Amino acid sequence: MHVTSGRWLYGFLLALTTTLLWGVLPIMLKQVLQGMDAATVSWYRMLSSGVVLLIWLGVRGQLPSLRSLSPANRWLLAVAVLGLGCNYVLYVQGLDRLTPGTMQLMIQLAPIMLMFGSMLVFGERFGIGQLAGLAILLLGFVLFFNQRLEELFTQLTDYTLGILITLAAAFAWALYGLAQKQLLTVWSSVSIMLVIYLACAVLMLPLVTPSQILQLDALQLWMLLGCCLNTLVAYGAFAEALVHWEASRVGATVATTPLFTFALVGLGSALWPTVIQPELLNSLAYLGALLVVSGSALIALAPTLLHQWRTRRLRQGVNR
Repeated sequence: MHVTSGRWLYGFLLALTTTLLWGVLPIMLKQVLQGMDAATVSWYRMLSSGVVLLIWLGVRGQLPSLRSLSPANRWLLAVAVLGLGCNYVLYVQGLDRLTPGTMQLMIQLAPIMLMFGSMLVFGERFGIGQLAGLAILLLGFVLFFNQRLEELFTQLTDYTLGILITLAAAFAWALYGLAQKQLLTVWSSVSIMLVIYLACAVLMLPLVTPSQILQLDALQLWMLLGCCLNTLVAYGAFAEALVHWEASRVGATVATTPLFTFALVGLGSALWPTVIQPELLNSLAYLGALLVVSGSALIALAPTLLHQWRTRRLRQGVNR
């Protein structure tokens, strides 16, 4: 089993970097969407990341070979490609109809879906601590949407459609996560991401209009560049954080991403009110957002906390 390096502070800083980058991502994407469609934005992100990884692995002589994959693993790779490709496009389409904070909060369901998928596919267990976290998370969603519950359940508005698209994006990410989890037995995560990014860029070509980049103003161009760099740096920092810090603690840190998004939107709308629109939420909705984040963090931390508690009890019993 993988053993962390023990450099927990370095791991925490890397996880915090990922959290900040993912927190600001929907704010940047929101600006780019004013001059570019969802598929084209996603294509630029995929293509740029794929090219950088291709050069990186090529220089190191570590390019993956499809011949090393069994037929079953090639099918898994296809699922991973379609899953992450659909996730990128659907995420941006949902964001086009929602605020950055709402989008980032809804996408918290992706790792929850992955967890349920792991239970079905890999036989992983769902403990009582994680069940408590799920209950807190669901209560948080009810409170967060307290102003729009009737709209969500009775009308197919643009907002409701955005929520449904985001749920589809979360489901697509969970499929990608399940496929990648199995592919990690034969390839490194960097090799998997290289193939996925380039394959997605090729598959999306009929849907994109690259010339839209010429229609972007200076701010939107910088935001697009930021989104492309975000894709590489955030995932790189996340992967490196797992080397130095426990996965549960990294997951709990990343679960706070929506709080950073809400804070950054609030700061941005105060400094640049004509560029960034504020979140129009009541106090109950903000309490719901806090509960969603707390529930997500508890789900990530519960197995480790339970293991530590059992170990402590066992040691106390031995000492007696």
